[in-house]
Amino acid sequence: MSDLFSHGPGGTETGQETAQTGRSAPRPLADRLRPAHLSEVIGQDHLLGPDGPLGTMLAGGQLGSLILWGPPGVGKTTIARLLADETDLSFVQISAIFSGVPELRKVFDAAKARRTNGRGTLLFVDEIHRFNKAQQDSFLPHMEDGTIVLVGATTENPSFELNAAVMSRAQVLVLERLDDAALERLALRAEEEIGHPLPLTDEARAQLLAMSDGDGRALLNMIEQVAGWRVDAPLDATKLSARLTRRAAQYDKSGEYHYNLISALHKSVRGSDPDAALYWLARMLKGGEDPRYLARRITRMAVEDIGLADPQAQAFCLGAWETYERLGSPEGELALGQAIVYLALAPKSNAGYAAFKAAMRLAGESGSEPPPKIIRNAPTKMMRDQGYGQGYAYDHDAEDAFSGQNYFPDGMERPGFYDPVDRGFERDLAKRMDYFGKLRAKRQGESG
Repeated sequence: MSDLFSHGPGGTETGQETAQTGRSAPRPLADRLRPAHLSEVIGQDHLLGPDGPLGTMLAGGQLGSLILWGPPGVGKTTIARLLADETDLSFVQISAIFSGVPELRKVFDAAKARRTNGRGTLLFVDEIHRFNKAQQDSFLPHMEDGTIVLVGATTENPSFELNAAVMSRAQVLVLERLDDAALERLALRAEEEIGHPLPLTDEARAQLLAMSDGDGRALLNMIEQVAGWRVDAPLDATKLSARLTRRAAQYDKSGEYHYNLISALHKSVRGSDPDAALYWLARMLKGGEDPRYLARRITRMAVEDIGLADPQAQAFCLGAWETYERLGSPEGELALGQAIVYLALAPKSNAGYAAFKAAMRLAGESGSEPPPKIIRNAPTKMMRDQGYGQGYAYDHDAEDAFSGQNYFPDGMERPGFYDPVDRGFERDLAKRMDYFGKLRAKRQGESG
């Protein structure tokens, strides 16, 4: 892989001097290591390689509007700036947090004037998902007539946050978090820049990379802190943790990470993997997820994926939920963890869930078909005269307490919704289904 924050030409100084000191203004390490060419960007070869979408665009001399979607610190701003350099476009950067309609009008007017003079504009919009629908729509005519090439950056799922009209006019490119190999190369570049190795043991160095959580900018900021420490011997992992705060894990209780992690938790339970399920539960709790939301979703898993294969699963989850309500956090979270383990190891069946969905589907298709008169109540004389309840066989009076009557609407072919699996308690239910099915056929044959 190539490097995200590599050396650019001209050394490490900007050449800009302060009026007070006459010396170069200080620049953060992350800024000093910002790539000067796209070939120096690390971790995004799937986009920038010869066969990647950006590599292909640049080789063909055509750059279309883009949405760069990825986590923080993986090079979205840098790539946008370098794309402008590669295509000889004027680079204009705005942030959706600080910009409104007046600022957008000025940007568009300047781009039109620039275009009149024969130069195009790459408009980089950071946090583009923060613009509302009307603001996003304002980009459309300028994208269509070529006044701007829009490059938007977002950490949120564009399909949730961006207008369909913008999405249809821009290609979405997914940037990946930096893996350990990429982070290590970035750390080596940083050590080359600062002129000495970091005062860390191998274990502490690995921990430093993990603490960045795939964020190159966060890693360089931490390296800059570590490089300034005066120590007599390399620090171990324990001493590093005492001096440096771990970067908070990326999590949004209403966004992409929320939905991805709850999906991972649910599918780990369904896949009977208690260790993976506990991991995703812990990730969500560490991210600040409401344990009550998790208790509700865990109970849903019992209903949807375990069902009648283990009728106690639902009660177990409700008990864990009640335990959390009584104990609160963090003690009550252990009950949720135990419920997750129980569900992951329980026999699985969605037969009841599938049966319910099938019944709902048929109920919608069959409209207002009335029950057969034989099983309607007849509280009035008129209803008795209409034949309501006539011929009804009270099952407790029948042999085996089973009459075998038809309970579906007259004329409807008997459907089969519930198909129990051969696992857990549903083995017994399958035997009962078979028993009553044969007995029903016998009773209806006798009455016919």
